[in-house]
Amino acid sequence: MTEESVMLRVVLVDDHPVVRAGLRAVLESGGGISVVAEAEDSAQALAAVDRQVGLGEGPDVVVMDIELGGGPSGIETTRQLAQRHPRLPVLMVTTYSSSADVQSALQAGAVGYLLKDASAADLRDAVVKAAQGMTVLPAEIARRALGGTRGLAEALSPREVQILELLVTGRTNQQLAAELFISQATVKTHLNHIFTKLGVATRTEAVAAARTHGIIRG
Repeated sequence: MTEESVMLRVVLVDDHPVVRAGLRAVLESGGGISVVAEAEDSAQALAAVDRQVGLGEGPDVVVMDIELGGGPSGIETTRQLAQRHPRLPVLMVTTYSSSADVQSALQAGAVGYLLKDASAADLRDAVVKAAQGMTVLPAEIARRALGGTRGLAEALSPREVQILELLVTGRTNQQLAAELFISQATVKTHLNHIFTKLGVATRTEAVAAARTHGIIRG
């Protein structure tokens, strides 16, 4: 497999040229990621994505800011991209951290939310995870979106809490399905919901977060 074949293609959307230059430098510095197009507003972003898709060249991820000058916001642009290209991951990278902004971005279809003060490694890792279809939501951002620790606990359904308690024992998806009398596909759906709500990407992180917030014991 050549380096080109594994290169992740990114469309970068931010209304500040200097910020775009910085983000491009960070994303491309570690190898494996290429910024194939840039846009400073919603119209340019939609056109750039449509063009890349039309050429059959991706993109794999759109990195999007919330504030895009005087036109439609990054959240509205994300909503339009979700309608046009429903399988295209959008990662929100912004300075805005209010719970309303996080919730609006996720509701619009963003797969992740990261602040611009994140480390270079975290930014590149977030892009890779987004391209793999994983949710990218740091714990602090998740708490803001869900209204703090109490909100996290209340956001989890009783079945999701039950699955978290069983994860402590190291059960596989097949074992969980058999014990709970549900399909493995349903188990995977519950796990994805748990990961999203807790802002984690793995079972180990989910258990750790649930313990930290007092959702489960042991």
